[in-house]
Amino acid sequence: MRRYVLFGWLVPRHATTRVGRRIGQSLMHGERAIKQSTTTYVAMDTHKKTISVAIADGGRRGEARFIGEIPSRPEAVTKMVDRLAQKHGKLAFCYEAGPCGYGLYRQLTALGHDCVVIAPSLVPTRPGDRVKTDRRDAATQACLFRSGELTPVWVPDDAHEAMRDLCRARQASVEALRRARQQVSGFLLRHGRIYAEGKHWTRKHRSWLAAQRFEHPARQIAFEELVQAMDEAAARRDRLAKQMEELLPSWSLAKIVAAIQALRGIAAISAITLVAEIGDFKRFANPRQLMAYLGLTPSECSSGAKTARGAITKAGNTRARRMLVESAWTYRLPARMGAEILKRNEVLPQAIKQIAWKAQARLCSRYRRLAKAGKPANVVCVAIARELAAFVWAIATNDAVAVTA
Repeated sequence: MRRYVLFGWLVPRHATTRVGRRIGQSLMHGERAIKQSTTTYVAMDTHKKTISVAIADGGRRGEARFIGEIPSRPEAVTKMVDRLAQKHGKLAFCYEAGPCGYGLYRQLTALGHDCVVIAPSLVPTRPGDRVKTDRRDAATQACLFRSGELTPVWVPDDAHEAMRDLCRARQASVEALRRARQQVSGFLLRHGRIYAEGKHWTRKHRSWLAAQRFEHPARQIAFEELVQAMDEAAARRDRLAKQMEELLPSWSLAKIVAAIQALRGIAAISAITLVAEIGDFKRFANPRQLMAYLGLTPSECSSGAKTARGAITKAGNTRARRMLVESAWTYRLPARMGAEILKRNEVLPQAIKQIAWKAQARLCSRYRRLAKAGKPANVVCVAIARELAAFVWAIATNDAVAVTA
């Protein structure tokens, strides 16, 4: 076969013409050509007032460039999308999850374009890179988006996000109540008032608080204000919890909430919080993925013949993990079906009841076994919470729940 030298390469004669390679042919593959992507990838670095936009052309050698900055307003986004659609055709958008929420995602999908929200903690970074600007972030994100190296997060619908906001408002009130109680206890301790007749925050303890008197009027006013702030935080917590229970029947995931209440230690508020924070359980292919998402798996630093495992990773959703750990404390007692669990199980399918009883028998036995082995109580509870997450996944993805939904 006769060959010609083209740019220093020996190529077959049929592969060239007077104007170079034939159209549609590849230099390295002869008659075969690599099909180039026609999608343009758009990355947005979102902020409160502005959005930095960069695009990456399709294909491995496509150019990635910064195209400008727009105001963070819906009309400005629509104008930018229309301009890019006229020039580039098919578009795919991405931006990092953050305080700006999912409004931009919903707007872009409503306009008919693909959009993903990516996890900021899983974006690949260069250890030696010490220059960070919005322009560089957007361009780098566009390249990574094109190469498929970004990890998307699950985006809830508007109703699910509203229920999650209500759950988080209640959790914020719980934290406010805890801080208010600490302030009351600290104030009394500074002045030598120590309650030693039982547990705190009971009815008897509240009567003792009401009987406290201080000589100086300013000190008495300060104490009364602290107690009043504590009462207001408790009232707000109770109001929000009541609203969660009242809005539950109208929620699309109410059947899953009712189903996981068959598990010991998970009542209405805990179940609503778990479902609101985790969302779609079926996006996890197996329970191990849910455990890792909740940060309940052990950390590990192994190399070669060395194997070293440490504390749990604490990655992912903190609120859902806290609920599971709090629920795990109930498994320190022997397995039994209490009146509350029996009442909640009346309307549930038999398959769900069997999973719940299997979970209770196994976890109670495992708690006693780990405690007998000398493990610290907090380590035991975290281990129980990790397995409890698996049983929650088993119930939430069970076909019986889907049939009754």
